[in-house]
Amino acid sequence: MTKLEKLHQEMVACRACPRLVEWREEVARVKRRAYREWTYWGKPVPGFGDARARLVIVGLAPAAHGANRTGRMFTGDRSGDFLFSGLHRAGFANQGTSEHREDGLALKDAFIVAAGRCAPPDNKPLPEELARCAPFLDREVALLPARVFLALGAIGWNAALASLERSGVVLGSPRPAFGHGVEVALPGGRTLLGCYHVSQQNTQTGRLTPAMFDAVMARVRSLISEAP
Repeated sequence: MTKLEKLHQEMVACRACPRLVEWREEVARVKRRAYREWTYWGKPVPGFGDARARLVIVGLAPAAHGANRTGRMFTGDRSGDFLFSGLHRAGFANQGTSEHREDGLALKDAFIVAAGRCAPPDNKPLPEELARCAPFLDREVALLPARVFLALGAIGWNAALASLERSGVVLGSPRPAFGHGVEVALPGGRTLLGCYHVSQQNTQTGRLTPAMFDAVMARVRSLISEAP
């Protein structure tokens, strides 16, 4: 078993946040009518992707009836449909759909993590819950040869910045503010890049379009090729 696999086992067993444990398990028990035949995952969701990834995508947290149901990041909901379709177009995924853990999806040179690993009520984890989850993010990222960090949304951005600071990266004051397409140069030729979250709210209103996401991914490719 690899260090990453051992870490993921530890994540899945975590029960550190009573509010999140109660919520994720209640959702898994009650279910949504469309998924009543499913056996929900109902546990923390570990990262997913290529263990040799130079691209690390930092999301928010599992969706109640998405990853909390399927057990894999961004799998089984509209956000994942948008994300994996874009990753497929950019050559980071072997297919553009993500329905369940055994659907054959594989990422190449990309790995997906999140600020929080349990589905939160109203998609809003509390600051103290994110703080408890932060060591998992730090340890996971430390095991990956990341060159580009792609933060989806402000919470992913702030989680990535905080994790980098805990690893010893000095970012200065004030911290770089989140924005779509914002770049922060990091030591060692690494880069933090911001992108609007792939939430259904953003993609259905046109705040984030496929063309906008493709432009971000093109920049990711360029940064990876330039990194030493």
